[in-house]
Amino acid sequence: MRPWDTAAEDDLRRLLNEWDPIGVADEVQDEYDCMLDPLLQRLRSGADQAAIGKFLRHELEDHFGLYSLGLRPDVMAALVIDWWTSTSPAGDVAGA
Repeated sequence: MRPWDTAAEDDLRRLLNEWDPIGVADEVQDEYDCMLDPLLQRLRSGADQAAIGKFLRHELEDHFGLYSLGLRPDVMAALVIDWWTSTSPAGDVAGA
């Protein structure tokens, strides 16, 4: 694992905990860790906002059993993409 990977996971965890779609992040800091690796893999592979939103919607509905509409996975996807493009090391692409 490259050193920045841990920082990326920590930053993404912070974003997910701020979103906190099930309302437990104050008590359980790792509740959304199940989404870290899949999200980072998608981002490293060049997934766009629509693909990230689709993944988040799927996780909310199928994994957490929530109705995703009010939780705005599309808005969270935009935040994730903005974070990724502003912090991703130059040249990090699939296979790099």
